[in-house]
Amino acid sequence: MFEGTMIVKSAASAFNNAALVAPAFLWVALLALPLFALVYFCGNSVMEKVGWNSRNIMARTALWTVVLSLIWVVLFGGNYGVLRDNATILPFVIATIVFVSSVFVGSYHNSLNLPKFRCASRGIKIGIICAWIFGLAIIGLSDLHAWWGPLLQIGAFLFGLGVGRLARAEMRPIAGAVLVMVAITVAVLMQPEFFRFGQLGALTPVHQVFLILMAMALAAVVALRNIKPRGIIRHSAYVKLKWLARFISVLCMALFVLTESVPVYLGMMLMFFITFAMSVAHAAQLPERADERMFAITLGMFGTITMMPAVTALGILYWIVLPRTKAWQSIGFLL
Repeated sequence: MFEGTMIVKSAASAFNNAALVAPAFLWVALLALPLFALVYFCGNSVMEKVGWNSRNIMARTALWTVVLSLIWVVLFGGNYGVLRDNATILPFVIATIVFVSSVFVGSYHNSLNLPKFRCASRGIKIGIICAWIFGLAIIGLSDLHAWWGPLLQIGAFLFGLGVGRLARAEMRPIAGAVLVMVAITVAVLMQPEFFRFGQLGALTPVHQVFLILMAMALAAVVALRNIKPRGIIRHSAYVKLKWLARFISVLCMALFVLTESVPVYLGMMLMFFITFAMSVAHAAQLPERADERMFAITLGMFGTITMMPAVTALGILYWIVLPRTKAWQSIGFLL
């Protein structure tokens, strides 16, 4: 009864049960509302001090979103004792996220303004070496469920960083950030207890609603960034096809609520993309910077479900530099 393993598992189970009844991410977002209000009203002053503006806000917010997501995956995930089986693929999913994030960060290594090793003094060189050792140790300690876990995570990080630095061009900021957000959202849904998002996939309606909204936001960004408005669909056919897509999307949402399945979630996201792509293709032209406005909303949603107020603040900073227009008119046509 008082065996150490039983005590730890009981504590983890109690923690997850509490998270199941009271979705912590929602309360964190509510408690952070004063911070978000401060960022909204004082954001221009902050950006002026750090050198951010409407020309570089896209690359800066995308880069820091990926950096913070990489740190979050390494530090926030944990307790392999709550994994549901010994054959889980979650460590490989996390290694994939670490790799993709490292590729993105590596491709922007010149934008980070890190001290150059060759030009640094001896004291700075020792500090850089210690920082690398400390960082790699933290990445390795994030996966101790097997002897090869630290090697997997450290290898994914170093290999991704090398690939990014060898790349001839920087990754597209929104595309790279969306890819990382999709991967993390799927990982959170795979085993919510690992990321303190719920217990054994049994999610409350609050969890499910925010995951559905996240899927819609991600699909909207991809559609707005990759589909060209051509106005090629006849209006009568468009109305019928759009209602059919809406009906199937609602069925996908209902099926996701019932099953909480990752394949169903991905299928629902695909259906959202088809619905939004149809709206974009039917439009004669898109509202000004509608894709960036949707990306800012996506950052806010992602920061909320992952309990990273800093990412939500980045979304708010992006939002306030966009042209002052009615937001619903910019993105409402997608539905």
